[in-house]
Amino acid sequence: MSDKKVFYNKLVRDGIKDKIETKGESCEIREVTDDAEYQQELLKKVSEEATALGMVRSRSEFLDEYADLMVVLDALTAQLEVSEADIQIAIKENVERKGLYKNRHFLHWSADTDYKSNETPQGING
Repeated sequence: MSDKKVFYNKLVRDGIKDKIETKGESCEIREVTDDAEYQQELLKKVSEEATALGMVRSRSEFLDEYADLMVVLDALTAQLEVSEADIQIAIKENVERKGLYKNRHFLHWSADTDYKSNETPQGING
């Protein structure tokens, strides 16, 4: 058993404690009982899993990371009491408003200073 500790301070899946202890190692886990904290931790996991998904280089890696992200999103939708019907309506409205990716358009630049994306720095106009 090691005396070293690695601090994660993040939400983990239910089986992690057992996996660590099966290896003869110890860990400290606490249950997140506050709903607001649980929601925030799930949102952090969405970012973590989406970042990992963005780094995949093979179909099998994609499937594994996609599954990781979907498990977190399923937990988040359950916590927020969002139904599958709610999600389908939101997707339909989103596609109607923003479109799809069928044409594979890559935007280099735009003179439309009102266009905003998730990556657009606030207050910068070229």
